[in-house]
Amino acid sequence: MVLMKEFRIVMPLSLEEYQVAQMYMVRKMQQQNTTSTEGVEILENKSFEDDVLGKGHYSSKIYRLQSKAPTWLTTFAPADALIMQEEAWNAYPRCKTVIKCPYFTKFQLTIETVHRADNGQSDNVHGLSKGQLATRDVEIVDIASSARDYWSYVVSSSNTDLSKFTSAKTGRGPLLDGWQDKSKPVMTAYKLVTIDAPYWGFGYRIEHALLLGERALFLESHRNCFAWIDEWFGLTMEQIRELEQQSDSLKEELGRPTLLKSVEDFDQRLLPESEEIYSGQRVQLST
Repeated sequence: MVLMKEFRIVMPLSLEEYQVAQMYMVRKMQQQNTTSTEGVEILENKSFEDDVLGKGHYSSKIYRLQSKAPTWLTTFAPADALIMQEEAWNAYPRCKTVIKCPYFTKFQLTIETVHRADNGQSDNVHGLSKGQLATRDVEIVDIASSARDYWSYVVSSSNTDLSKFTSAKTGRGPLLDGWQDKSKPVMTAYKLVTIDAPYWGFGYRIEHALLLGERALFLESHRNCFAWIDEWFGLTMEQIRELEQQSDSLKEELGRPTLLKSVEDFDQRLLPESEEIYSGQRVQLST
């Protein structure tokens, strides 16, 4: 059975701010989760253009997430069953990601994302057919929620209570009940997740486990986007891309990278004599 679920993550940001926040968040989460045994290996980064998404950035990666496997999966599958291959096409405000598993050759997970300047009330941003709409499940994810499940504890490292957090630079926050209807600016990431694991006896469990894992990752990464607003606010896309280029040029270097502490720190990090930053290429999580 193919599972289809649409997660709508509302954010107290503009579309332009979110693009910067997301790229900053990905870099910082990579740094925080770097290990010598697990993580992500970046195989390819390049520009692309097609008739569906338009122009954007393509990446190919291998994920090694053995320690994230639930106990029931390890009873009949080897530790490397959670080695995943990912292809991603980022043509913001539209993105597509396809994840496959060499061990389970019939498995495929697809995430199609549309970003809109609204509070999560658009009904069919992905242009689904009537049949697809009938099977699609929708959940609005509240980044201020304190609810936790198994996958939240596996994924989460954030300790910021967004119901008490206020940004020093923007004055936004705290995120209290009903904040989605009051926030200005506001935008939503509409993430349509489709999972197919056609394996008799355990495919359904794999599909549900991965769906819950994706939800927890969406929640954690978007919480961090807002919790770290005072770190990335004021950076431009050009500056973020410059950091990415530096990261690519340093991918053979070893050791943990350092974090930007402020926008003012950015210029110092671009000087030739400055510290090498964002050198880590093996991480546990990605978004």
